[in-house]
Amino acid sequence: MAQAIHSISPFALAGVTNKTQEKSSEGSDFLSVLKASLNDVNNMQIKGDEALRDIATGQVKDLHQAAIAIDKAEISMKMMLEIRNKALSAYKEILRTQI
Repeated sequence: MAQAIHSISPFALAGVTNKTQEKSSEGSDFLSVLKASLNDVNNMQIKGDEALRDIATGQVKDLHQAAIAIDKAEISMKMMLEIRNKALSAYKEILRTQI
């Protein structure tokens, strides 16, 4: 029974397929994920701006949905900034590392 548990890879436990494992070894995968994330943040910002404009002009159809779009845009921007700050912090730490 213990042998069956050891033969399960960590990726299998997380539900990741072999096709995904092969893609993750490519160098451009991180770049594509980063671009997709930035595009998502940009789209949320555009939707939030449109919702804010609709509220300001009185053309809002559903105030609740507009408020949600604005909050999503704000939260996604904050998360992107925190990720950027963590990446810069890690880069600075690597630069300080003595070899």
